[in-house]
Amino acid sequence: MSNEAKALEGIKKSSVTEQGEYGIDEFVSHHIEELPKSYWQKHLGTEAPSSEQVIGLLILRSKWDNEEVYDFTLPEEVTDYVLSVSFNEGGSIEDIEMES
Repeated sequence: MSNEAKALEGIKKSSVTEQGEYGIDEFVSHHIEELPKSYWQKHLGTEAPSSEQVIGLLILRSKWDNEEVYDFTLPEEVTDYVLSVSFNEGGSIEDIEMES
C-alpha cells in the first residue's frame, strides 16, 4: 500500500475519534456548513452529504518532505484548507491535522 493510500485510510479511521475531532471531523463539518449546497449536489448528488461522502471526495493536493507529508483537499480549489497527514521515519502515521 502506498503512503498516499495509507494516509487516506488513516483519515477515514480517525473520523469520529478523539484524534479526528480537530482534523477530519472539523474539516468535514466546516465545509458542509461553508460550501454551497450546489457544490455537494454536483459532486455527490445530495445537498446534505455524510462525513463518509465528503472523505471520499478528498484529493491529493501536495506531498512534502520526501513524501513524508501528504496534503488532501476538496476538488475544484473551493477551499484553502487541507488535511495534512505526516508519517514518522518508520512509515506510520504520526499526525493528521486540518491546516490552512
